[in-house]
Amino acid sequence: QKALIEWTCQKGRAAIFADCGLGKGLMQSAWAAAIPGRVLMLAPLCVAEQTVIEAKTKLGIDVRYATHEANGDGARLVITNYERLENFDVSAYAGVVLDESSILKAFDGKRRTQLIAACQTVPYRLCCTATPSPNDIAELANHSEFLGLMTRAEFLATWFVHDDEGWRMKKHAVQPFYRWLASWAIAFRKP
Repeated sequence: QKALIEWTCQKGRAAIFADCGLGKGLMQSAWAAAIPGRVLMLAPLCVAEQTVIEAKTKLGIDVRYATHEANGDGARLVITNYERLENFDVSAYAGVVLDESSILKAFDGKRRTQLIAACQTVPYRLCCTATPSPNDIAELANHSEFLGLMTRAEFLATWFVHDDEGWRMKKHAVQPFYRWLASWAIAFRKP
């Protein structure tokens, strides 16, 4: 976990794809604490308060839960629910964490589009979710776009072709694709 936090901090914009129970919540709290400036953490409804408790008891990190910008009282680390994103001025934050970033999966999803637009100028971005399927092109493309690495269209045009059977990777792109993917994302299932 410590090595992953160091790596993601050096990258500035990265993704941690780790199975359940491997400490994504702790890693994202540690990452947020290491970022210079304020960090907004976005999480599903049932996760935010658990993150506040774990960050304090296990790492000694203060994360403030807030439903609106004013409730954050200027705290450096603020966590809220995805549904409350519009209550925050994302431009006031140096970093954003997406907990359960698989929320980006839907190609035409309202929340996906809102997140990408709201966070496009935020210098530090971290996505954390359980390991996505290696064949889930949409999820990887949307993570890439959220992180500001490649738009969905660039992602598909660079690595894939579309035919009667759907999207498939270009033969010459296999090794370069996985090398590129490993430059911004880490995936693991076991400690």
